[in-house]
Amino acid sequence: MNFNSLMGIFRWVAVLEGISYIVLVGIGMPLKYIYKNMEFILFAGWAHGILFMAFCLLLLFTGIQYKWKFGKMVIAFIASLLPLGTFWFEHKLRKEEKKVYQN
Repeated sequence: MNFNSLMGIFRWVAVLEGISYIVLVGIGMPLKYIYKNMEFILFAGWAHGILFMAFCLLLLFTGIQYKWKFGKMVIAFIASLLPLGTFWFEHKLRKEEKKVYQN
């Protein structure tokens, strides 16, 4: 990924947000209920919350800079709410980027 562009940073945050979602829901929440201890989700929850907010802000800035249609931005936002959704959206962006460079 290219970290020199807004798109590269957005894609990187999308992947990190997806990972944090998996850690929070897939690991932290079961441990919370098994051991009846909130500490398992404290840090994962904070990390996920910060990454989610960063994803949303970067989505707005990226969408404006790259002149995305409103529908594409809505799809990206909905993807951030679904497990593995940000991975799917990042993959879609990567495929679009390859098409641009191949033409």
